[in-house]
Amino acid sequence: MGLLTNKVERDEIKAGDHIYTYRAVFTYSHHGIYVGGSKVVHFRPERNINLITETSSDSYDPAPPSSCPTFPDCGFRQPNSGVVLSCLDCFLRNGSVYCFEYGVTPSVFLTKIRGGTCTTAASDPPETVIQRAMYLLQNGFGNYDVFQNNCEDFALYCKSGLLIVDRLGVGRSGQASSVIGAPLAAILSSPLKLLMPSPVGMATVTAGMYCMSRYATDIGVRSDVVKVAVEDLAVNLGWLTHHEETGEAIETSNRQISMPR
Repeated sequence: MGLLTNKVERDEIKAGDHIYTYRAVFTYSHHGIYVGGSKVVHFRPERNINLITETSSDSYDPAPPSSCPTFPDCGFRQPNSGVVLSCLDCFLRNGSVYCFEYGVTPSVFLTKIRGGTCTTAASDPPETVIQRAMYLLQNGFGNYDVFQNNCEDFALYCKSGLLIVDRLGVGRSGQASSVIGAPLAAILSSPLKLLMPSPVGMATVTAGMYCMSRYATDIGVRSDVVKVAVEDLAVNLGWLTHHEETGEAIETSNRQISMPR
């Protein structure tokens, strides 16, 4: 991988890698965990998974084909879950493959103008990453949210096990941080126009603020992240698995039946 791009060849990716590909002429990127055997586990809006040929204009990532001629289990997911197992071809959709970088230095992070390509946080061993991805394939990853719980957030958690305590702010996604950071940098730097009339100088200041805003939200430097075991993720995210919901409903029903009248 070079300084300007994280593009790699297919034969270079390894099981446990966090990979991504660009959609809609590089408008945004879709992320997942390569688990080996030409299979990728990724997270997408649940409401779009059942669509066959239509795509939603308000979705973060349009729905994949309903069937795959190569892998019979391509598209496997549990009911009411946005975590999907796809073959590499269907995940990429003729796009190139890029490998997300972990443990980069602050200087390298700041040179990456576009968010969603790297983090200063360290990655866990590949076997741990794959175990998390496969566990979430069976148990889900909560509700999809473009800014707080998206495909990049899913891949980042699988790789690092880090979860943000304060769910009111932006999630772990560097891509979401870029979307928020760009207009924020422009707003913060606008008062400096009176002191710095040069367009070049103004552009430099705005770019600097944008990069720093991205860096401040990186999971490797944030103070509101904690390491959470994948088995405890449901409690920390505030959602329950299907089995837990069923058990809770039965328990509630039993309490109601046993209540004296």
